[in-house]
Amino acid sequence: MSSTVPSWLAGALKGSGPGDGRLTVAHLGDERMLARGGFALSSPAFADGDELDPCFTADEEDAVAPPLEWTAPPPGTQELVLVVEDADTAGDSPSCHWLVWGLPGQRGKLLEGEVPPRVGKNSHRNSEWLLPEPPREDDAHRYVFQLFALDLPLTLMPGAEREDLIAAMKNHVTAVAVLTGKYQRQPEDAGEGAWDEDDSV
Repeated sequence: MSSTVPSWLAGALKGSGPGDGRLTVAHLGDERMLARGGFALSSPAFADGDELDPCFTADEEDAVAPPLEWTAPPPGTQELVLVVEDADTAGDSPSCHWLVWGLPGQRGKLLEGEVPPRVGKNSHRNSEWLLPEPPREDDAHRYVFQLFALDLPLTLMPGAEREDLIAAMKNHVTAVAVLTGKYQRQPEDAGEGAWDEDDSV
């Protein structure tokens, strides 16, 4: 996949970086699809571009996925798909934190910690919300929540890979919405769990 950042996406994201071109939305969406018909994604836990609370990250025990809400997608939407990726990780692909599908093609929400209908494998190959844990020496990483409206229902089984989900969505996305949450680990964490710095996400 090309890593070039489309201009329409650069303008839609809060903050920008060279990794934005690797995001799923950069390859499946376009300017026409962005916020089509007022389609929007938000969270009652953080504003677009704001910091994630530690209760949604690896720095707090019993952490869970944040709550999300979205407006009605365009008419004819059969299913919604949510992909959450870290735009600031190194490598050819962004770290994948959540793959969710099977969401009804209508206005809706996911409550804090709610288990979605179908979940695929994250970058640690677990079918769950991958808790953000960026390297302690890094600036804040941007976690981009990408919501896709599809013109057909997916037949993927739970546990599918990111590549499988992208392939199934190709040419079937009619609208997209994005939401960015940031997270930077605090200095007082230094010296704890140093092993995870090489495997952080």
